[in-house]
This record gives sequence, structure tokens and C-alpha cells, in this order.
Amino acid sequence: MNSGQGCADYWQSDRHHLWHPYTRQSSFDGEPFPMITKGEGIYLYDSAGNRYLDAISSWWACNLGHSEPRIVSAIVRQAQELQHSILGNLSHPRAVELAEKLTGLFPDDRHVLFASDGASSVEAALKVAVQYWYNRGCRDRCKFVSLENGYHGDTLGAVSVGRIESFHRQFDALLFPAFRVEAPCCSCCKYGKSPDSCKIDCSRGMADVFAKHGNELAAAIVEPLCQGAAGIRIYPPRYLEKLHELCRKHEVLLIVDEIAMGMGRTGRMFAFEHAGIMPDIVCIGKGLSGGYLPISATVVKGSIFDTFKDDPDDDRTFYHGHTFAGNPIAAAAALETLAIYKERDVVAIAAEKGDLFKEAVPRFSALPHVVDVRSLGMIFAVELDEPASAQEVKAQLLGQGVMTRPLGAVVYLMPPLVTPPDILISTLDLLHAAVSAL
Repeated sequence: MNSGQGCADYWQSDRHHLWHPYTRQSSFDGEPFPMITKGEGIYLYDSAGNRYLDAISSWWACNLGHSEPRIVSAIVRQAQELQHSILGNLSHPRAVELAEKLTGLFPDDRHVLFASDGASSVEAALKVAVQYWYNRGCRDRCKFVSLENGYHGDTLGAVSVGRIESFHRQFDALLFPAFRVEAPCCSCCKYGKSPDSCKIDCSRGMADVFAKHGNELAAAIVEPLCQGAAGIRIYPPRYLEKLHELCRKHEVLLIVDEIAMGMGRTGRMFAFEHAGIMPDIVCIGKGLSGGYLPISATVVKGSIFDTFKDDPDDDRTFYHGHTFAGNPIAAAAALETLAIYKERDVVAIAAEKGDLFKEAVPRFSALPHVVDVRSLGMIFAVELDEPASAQEVKAQLLGQGVMTRPLGAVVYLMPPLVTPPDILISTLDLLHAAVSAL
């Protein structure tokens, strides 16, 4: 902090000048928020010197923790060389290198379109899908199908295919229509099935839309295996397999939004890999730069990209872009992040740590006030009987140095992938004690 400005001064200035995202104004009536001044490893530190485990990876992004020396050094090196240069009719080495690294994560031919955030990656994916069909002369194929309670960001296109009632109802008049179908939810299965007896009955709604409107659809878009903002709603890979089959049968593009679930969070580099499928368009963000700088990517099959090739009589240019798309400094951070992932085998080790979460599920299931417990890779979620219970657990954990941010009645852990196993175990113990004390 500035030596001439104390925490109280910052708090007063905050209240007068700063608009916090996803934060109720009434929350300012209580205790001041922690004023975070430093991040180191898996911890955040506030102005009073308190240390907190960043148990949500700073909105699911800081998978490698904070102040990783190699990423910081990469940022500094690049900042001394080239700070920004547009990608419109120009190029620069870091964007080329990062695009090559990202396409190398896929077995087929791909091209990468860069943006700054997840929602912008999704917006690009939607527009690519529509123009792909337009380029092929199928101008009626401009609609989308998505899952109820899906979340793909807060720009209007992303909200149109990912509307959450409590977040977005005010903007309904601005949205374009999309088909929304029943979302798979193993913790609230209305068919009364268990994982052993499940035949993916919840995919019927999706199948009906494809049967009735397949020739109108540009693409289907989903969060693979886990609907994050909906309350960490986890579903099986078989649903993705079914959806992939429907897309292939009806020649509909499949977009997977890996913004939150990608980069190793589920125990694979990308969540769709659990289903053994290959989507047409993949959106990546958050952890792409280790969470250090804003950068996202829309990774598109080469066969789609090829339809944008033009000639003097047919301009098929994709008139879409962002000022800071592929920013050299952010791209340098992402390149170093990918190098660390590979050298330290981050994804495989994270998958092993995820077993600790899976093994803890039965221990929480029998507790009072617990409605459901679920895990996926390095995600652990406890659904309680009401939001007030979740807030009580949050406060208890914060007092013990664990920073969480419940989604309604769901308290969840999504710590950095590099969190040591003993810290994961002790955090589960603290969570268990907090829930037990309700």
C-alpha cells in the first residue's frame, strides 16, 4: 500500500469511487472488505498482514498461485521489448508462438482468435459459428441451443446463450432468442437415477430441439461437465458424448466453453477430454495466463476457418476483433504458463490431488444442513440448506484464513492447482468443522 494512505482511507475511498462486480451494495454496511495488497504462492495478504488461502483461485483463474517468479519475469521481459501491437494486418512473435502452442494441444488443424476475457471469447465463437454457415450459403442457420442456468459471460451475446435468472433478468429485452433445454444435474436428478443406472434421460430435451430445429441451428454451446455459476452443478461425460453425437448427426457445430473448466481444473487439460470428443470451437481464458493478465482464445477447427477465405468478388473477412487481442505481454505470460504446465506436469499432479476431494465426499454427506456434496478434479462443493448457512460458513472460514465466495447455498473450493496435498486436507478439515458448527 501507499505509505501515505492507510487502510481506513482506502476503504473510505473505495466506498466513494469503486463499483465492485457481483457485489450487493448492502454488503458495504458490514465490516470493511479485506484490502488485498500482496499475493504469494497460494495465499493472499491484506493490509493488516492477515494471510488467506485463495481457495477460489481469484475467480477460478490463478491456477499456479500468485507471484510465480517465471511468469512475473516473462511479463517484465516482454514489457521491456514490446508492450502492444495490433494484430490487424500486423503480427508479433508472442501471438504467433502462443497460437502455435495452443493449436498443438489439439490433434487436428486449428486456428486461434485472441481476445481479452472469457465473454469476448464466447462472443467471437458465436459470431464465427453464424458466419461459417453464412459463408456456406445457409443463412437461416443462425440460432443456438444451450443449457438452462448455463453461464458464458456477461456480454449480451454470451448472456443470450447463458442466462441466469438472478444475474440477467433485467436485460431480457436486449437478448436474442436461443433454445434452452434442461441441464443435466446429477445432484438433483428429476428422473430418480443414480450414476450406475443413468441413461442420460436428461438429454431428451436437447434431442427434441435438434429433431425439430436442427436445420436452424448454427451451434450448441455448453460448459463441459460443470455449470460453475449455476452452483457448481456437475454432470457426467456421457452427456457430452450424447450432445456430440447429436451435433454430428445434424451437422451442428459444438462450442465448449472451457473458460473455467479448462487448463487442468477437472484433471484433464480440457474438460471435454473426459468424454473423448473433439468440439468444433473451444473457448479458453482465466487460467490461460496463470490468471496474471487478461487474455482469452477462441480455438477453431481449420475446416471452419477455411470458409472465411475470400476473393476479390467475395469478401468473407471476419469483421470482429479487440484492441488488445493477443497483447504481447499477456501472450508472454500465457506462454510461460503453458511451459510451466508441461515441465511440472501440473495437470496430472492436479488429477491426483483431486482424489483427495473425491474421497472427502462421504465425510460431508451425513452432516446436518448438507443437501449435497460433489467433486470433480480440483473442485469440491457442499450445497447447504439455505444461502444464509453458506454465508455463515464463509465468515467462519475467512476468520481462519480461508477465502471462499459461495454461490447461493453452495460453498465450494477451487484452489490453485499447485496447492500442496496437506493444505488441501487441512482446508477440508476447516470446511468440515465450519459446516458441523452450523
